[in-house]
Amino acid sequence: MVLNNQGAAVQHLSMGKKPKWIRAKAPGGAAYLKTKSLIDANGLHTVCQEGSCPNIGECWSRGTATIMILGDTCTRSCGFCNVKTGRPAETDLDEPRRVAKALSATGLRHVVITSVDRDDLEDGGAAIWAKTIHLVHGSCPDMSVETLVGDFKGDLDDLQLVIDARPEILSHNMETVLRMHPAVRPQARYDRSLKVLARIHEQGLVSKTSLMAGIGERDEEILQVMQDIRDQANTDILTIGQYLQPTRNHLPVDRWVTPEQFDEWRQAGLEMGFKVVESGPLVRSSYHAEEQAQRLSPAGRETAEAMDAILESTRIGNE
Repeated sequence: MVLNNQGAAVQHLSMGKKPKWIRAKAPGGAAYLKTKSLIDANGLHTVCQEGSCPNIGECWSRGTATIMILGDTCTRSCGFCNVKTGRPAETDLDEPRRVAKALSATGLRHVVITSVDRDDLEDGGAAIWAKTIHLVHGSCPDMSVETLVGDFKGDLDDLQLVIDARPEILSHNMETVLRMHPAVRPQARYDRSLKVLARIHEQGLVSKTSLMAGIGERDEEILQVMQDIRDQANTDILTIGQYLQPTRNHLPVDRWVTPEQFDEWRQAGLEMGFKVVESGPLVRSSYHAEEQAQRLSPAGRETAEAMDAILESTRIGNE
């Protein structure tokens, strides 16, 4: 398969056998079933399920999940994503209340909320986003809220509705390098995403973004997008993880990036000025402080301490 090689040598992508470092905990156990029961009882969607995340067993066993709002059907057709694409059902106006109710029963100090893209809505779902954040803050005063939003088709007024709700962390994912955008994110724009991240930082929120590796990019292109994010958006937090092909209908894996390469990117990101860089084969954009605090490696402890400091500062700032 050949992808997006305008002005460059032809690049064929093929999927090889998974290396030994691509291993994730299989779903199961009492804690996993408790999390699943809570989600099912409240009629919630999670990106863990819809996106076929490899970390679902690990995260749900810890009692954490990434809640997905605005339904389970996306209006976009990204080449890497396993969330179904189509015409979404009527917007569920009661969803914010159910999300807040479910989260109030968890006792968590930190939650990640994301959504499908809703290009069919005039505001891209921004009003539902704002209501969800406000209700979660009201129902869970000791819980910090991390939100992962789309680009709202570049409408910064819609984005501002979410910003004004003041989540503790506001994320928007670049996902891939400039050259690969037409194949990986056909309805998104590289420069538009940089502008979204820049606006988040300008408004005084903690900003975060994520990249995939192994989907056709080159090492130097990863470094370039990292530098673009720092130079043009001054983003605080960066995560980098291995792309895993969810089905044969999605873009194939081009290469298996080694843990050593991920370590090099982590160090490079810290030197560029990112406050936190989490980089590893199974890292996903929803990795956060409570998960990282349980890791034993020096890099994991350093990441956890940096994330704890950021979250504590935002908690104090919102009091």
